[in-house]
Amino acid sequence: MPEGHTVHRIARLFTELFEGYTVVAESPQGRFATGAKAVSGRELVSAIAIGKQLFLYFDNDLVIRVHLGIYGAWDVATRVVSEDNQESGSLESWGAPRVRRQRLGEKETAQSLEDVFPPPPIGQVRLRMHSDFAVADLRGPTACEVITPHEADQVRRRLGPDPLVDTGRHGEQRFVERVSQTRRPIGLVLMDQSVVSGIGNVYRAEILFRHQLDPYRPASSLETELATALWQDWRELLRDGVKTGVMITRADLDAAGRKKALRSSAHRYYVYKRQGQPCLVCGNSVAMDLMATRKLYFCPSCQT
Repeated sequence: MPEGHTVHRIARLFTELFEGYTVVAESPQGRFATGAKAVSGRELVSAIAIGKQLFLYFDNDLVIRVHLGIYGAWDVATRVVSEDNQESGSLESWGAPRVRRQRLGEKETAQSLEDVFPPPPIGQVRLRMHSDFAVADLRGPTACEVITPHEADQVRRRLGPDPLVDTGRHGEQRFVERVSQTRRPIGLVLMDQSVVSGIGNVYRAEILFRHQLDPYRPASSLETELATALWQDWRELLRDGVKTGVMITRADLDAAGRKKALRSSAHRYYVYKRQGQPCLVCGNSVAMDLMATRKLYFCPSCQT
């Protein structure tokens, strides 16, 4: 499932490619034909990410809300044209106009294509948005709907704080307060989007390990200082994920190790998907349990 860093990257890309421009919206699959028609030919005013939710605001007071869920992804293609073919370096800058296709979901991939623009949709595309120089195809989302700004505000109020949106002390205080008000296991609470926005299975497991926290410990038993440290750690991990496009949670990596982690997920995590392997800190086996139907990875020796 795409986590918060991916949705923030999508919002920033939409801001760069579509904000301030009139877009054509279509539903090649047909399931979102009415919604696409409602915003087609309108200007995209802003793209905002809060946790795992993306809000696209248009100039006719309508908003598209997208939640990628487990399987959703955006394919984004851009037309790249050199100026008098004098740009050097990238393949996309040479010769005839090219198309660059990039997938933004749980994993990001990119390829360059010599093709007509816009490229034909691939698969079951719920929503296609395009301008003269960029196209974005949405497939497999959990939610894709047209709502009013008031309805968008209602959704946003139900969400927990997001460190990249709630940047001051207020967001931190909201998180600490909500953690202190429930005796549910902290491993459940960190995945609750009404408590904190954007944390999914990977970040949940890794943040708990980084703070040597038993996932089953009641959230309300955490000291204020520890809850604050969790928020601040999430903020830094989220910033790094937005910057790099991947989730790197190991603090023990040197420069060479970080380069490896950028290339391969096998070097990025302490415990996530490492069940049965030696803990990188204590050497005992990493465990995996089910918590509310989701896989939970942890070290029983370190996280006590």
